[in-house]
Amino acid sequence: MADDHHIDLSLNRLFGLSGAGAYKQKVAVVTGGGTGIGKMIATALAQNGARVYIASRKLKVVSAAAADINANPQTVASGGSCVALQADLTDKAKVHAFANEIKKREEKVHILVNNAGMSWGSDLLDYDEKNGWDRLFALNVKGPFYLTTALVGQLENGASNTDPGRVINISSVASYVPGSADPTGNDTSPYNASKAALNHLTRVLASSLSGRFITVNAIAPGFYPSRMTQHGIEALGEAVAIGQPMGRIGTTEDMAGLALFLSSRASAHITGQVIVTDGGSTLVFAPGAHVAKL
Repeated sequence: MADDHHIDLSLNRLFGLSGAGAYKQKVAVVTGGGTGIGKMIATALAQNGARVYIASRKLKVVSAAAADINANPQTVASGGSCVALQADLTDKAKVHAFANEIKKREEKVHILVNNAGMSWGSDLLDYDEKNGWDRLFALNVKGPFYLTTALVGQLENGASNTDPGRVINISSVASYVPGSADPTGNDTSPYNASKAALNHLTRVLASSLSGRFITVNAIAPGFYPSRMTQHGIEALGEAVAIGQPMGRIGTTEDMAGLALFLSSRASAHITGQVIVTDGGSTLVFAPGAHVAKL
C-alpha cells in the first residue's frame, strides 16, 4: 500500500481525464450524442480534454452538436474535440459496422456511453408490437450489448485495475417504478421493462468484463430536459419542477458531474452499479405519476 503522505489526491488526478502512456488523450464514444443527455455527457467529456465520437441515425443532428461542442472555448482550451458519425444501432450487423468505423480510427477507447434509446407510448390493450416492443428492445437493450462486446478489444487495450475501460449505460428511473413515463397517460410498460433489462445487463457485463479491467455501470436519470421529454415539459409546464422533491428537474451540470465521476480515477473501483440521479423523485413516487426520463 502506498504511503498516505505521498498519495496525490488532487482534484485533477481523481476526477480529471488525463490518460497515460501512449494514450494520453482519452477517447470516448457516446451514442445518441446529438441531443439531451447524450449531448450533455459528450460536452462534459470534450470540455475536459477527451476526443469524443458522437453517433446518431440523423447525421445532421450530431454534426450540429459536434460543431457546437468544438466551438466551446472550454473544449478548445482543454484540447478536446468532438467527431460526428452516423449510426443505426438497432441490429447486430449495423452495430458492428459502427464499431468497425471506430476501430479504423482508434486503437483505444477509454469510455463508451450507451445512451441511444427510444420510448413508446401506446394503448395497453392494443400495443404496437413492431415499434413498442421489437424496435424498442432492439435499440434499448440489444444495441448496448452488441456495441459493448464489439468494442471490448479497444476498451481493454492498455486498461488496468486503477485505470479501467469504462462502459456507462443510460437507464431510467422508469426501470424501478411502475406507472406511465408518458404525461399523456399512454402505457409505457415495454420502455420500463427495457430499462430494467439494461440495469441487469449492466450487472451481468460488469461481472463478465471485470477480468479484462473494464467497469460497467449505469446512470438512471429522473426528469432531465431532452428531445424525448420535451412533450412532457410542455404538457406539464411548471408542475414538472413543483412535483420534484428538490424543486427542479435535472441539469447539464448534474449529468456532466456524474458522467465525469464514472469516467475518472475516483470511480475505478466501482462496477455493476446503477446510480439514480432524480432529485429524490423515486422517494415520493405515486402510482400513475409522471416520473421517468424518456
